[in-house]
Amino acid sequence: MADGDVVLKIEHLTFGYSKERLLYEDFSLTLRVGEIVTILVPSGSGKSTLFELIAGNLEPLSGTIERAPFSQVFQDPYSSFHPTWTIEDQIADVANLHGIENYCRMMGIDPELLKKRPHELSGGQLQRASILRALLMRPRLLLADEPTSALDNLIQLDVMKMLLKTIEDVGILMITHDRDLAKWCSDRIVEL
Repeated sequence: MADGDVVLKIEHLTFGYSKERLLYEDFSLTLRVGEIVTILVPSGSGKSTLFELIAGNLEPLSGTIERAPFSQVFQDPYSSFHPTWTIEDQIADVANLHGIENYCRMMGIDPELLKKRPHELSGGQLQRASILRALLMRPRLLLADEPTSALDNLIQLDVMKMLLKTIEDVGILMITHDRDLAKWCSDRIVEL
């Protein structure tokens, strides 16, 4: 990417599963390190499709997407971990564990929890582990797909505070239908 701290640049993106019904038409967005940009639209309106396009899993009909190295935090932490492996093994499978103690401290995770399997953790603990895994991949861009929707309000606030602690190192693109959450944490909100 040419611009120093730009981690995502989408220019004139057009995409639809059919040309008659486009989800995105001439959509552009730039995201820099230190920013949280939230895509806010109702469920079923193509928010997750945008992440699939950014990740390179789908091809746009036209336009370009440039992105820095990225990782993702998924909406459902239970489906993003294999049920029979320990959390630590799954993190080690995709990321270097250097600095894990520091991240655990920052996120309020007892390192002993990482030796457990996903079903042995609460939803909030597992979502924290999901964020930990994503951050240990050392991304410049973090894609957060409804990262708190399955959590109660207090845990939701804790998880978002943890994400905000990482902002000097990454740019965060979050998708949510939660307008209050978007207003609370976002530098910019994009409504589609």
